[in-house]
Parts: sequence; C-alpha cells; structure tokens
Amino acid sequence: MGRLIVQETISADGFAADPEGTTSFMEPFIGGAAEGFARRQLELIEGLSGMLMGARTYEGFSSFWPTEASEGEMVAPALNGLTRYVFSHSHQEAPWGEKGDCEVYSGDTGEGIRRIKAESEGDIGCWGSLSLVRELLDLGEVDELRLVVAPSMIGQGRRFGPAGQVQLALREAATYDDALVELVYDLRSAD
Repeated sequence: MGRLIVQETISADGFAADPEGTTSFMEPFIGGAAEGFARRQLELIEGLSGMLMGARTYEGFSSFWPTEASEGEMVAPALNGLTRYVFSHSHQEAPWGEKGDCEVYSGDTGEGIRRIKAESEGDIGCWGSLSLVRELLDLGEVDELRLVVAPSMIGQGRRFGPAGQVQLALREAATYDDALVELVYDLRSAD
C-alpha cells in the first residue's frame, strides 16, 4: 500500500500561485542554479511509483515533461517513468506523449485515491494541483506534506490548504541552494 506525498511550493508570504495562477515566484530558484534542490527532487521521485495530478497540472506537465524540452532536466527520466493518474471531470483521455497514457479518474476522489493507494507498490507523489490537494486534505488522504518555501513575497495570489484544521508533525527541515527551505510534515487529522 502506498502513501500520498504532496509537495507544494509557496512564497514566503504563503501563496501557492500568483494572481495569474503560475508559480513564477519560483523561477529564480529552479534550474541550473538549484542543483541541490534538483537532486532532492530526484531522490523523492525515484522513491515513488506513481504521480497524481489535477486537470490543470496535467495540462502543464504533459506539455513539458514527456517532450524534448525536458531532455536536459535531471528529474525527467524518473518522472516520465512513473505511473500517472489524472483526476479530472474535463478530460476523458490524458496522453503523455510517447510514454503512454495517464489513468483518468472522474468519479469520487476518495474512492479513487484509496484504490490507487491500495494497488500501489510504492508511494504516490503530487505536485501543485491545488484544488485536488485541498479535497485530498479534507478527505484525510494526504500522508506527507512537503512545503518548499521560496525567499520571495508576492503580496497576493492563491493559497492552498484544507477547509478545516489538520495537525502537522514536522519531520524534517532543510535548506537548498542558499535559497529554498523544505519543510516535511506527517499529517494527522484534527480530533
């Protein structure tokens, strides 16, 4: 049985997306200058068996990761090798370039994630997918939350999180590339 590991990037003032819905506040801290963080991501991805995405994250990821544009990215081979799941009411198919299709779930999110976890031979990762993550947090299905905090403040945008309270237990904190802070939490639902 697999666990669900969610990773979200946030600005120092707590936004997961800017007003345009992008994570442009992260751009100065990823790529060639952020080799330490890229190695950490590779370590995480190599420990996963699957990847979960909402519709918008799927659209963004599928237009980059399974294409030639990602060839120089350290994590691309490992990421493209994962089993991919898309939770969407708008997609009936979810191609991943020449790497095959993603499995699409359009029904009950709770049933879908519980089935994926039960059938998984390893952990499942989820990046972004703010609406889906909120629902999964509300359902108590997130097992680990990794917050990557960028040293920038954007003043406005979109936050993420559950509708109710969730207790977090800090397991690890690390700094990468003299810029990014990663906080790793185990989750327990509030009683």
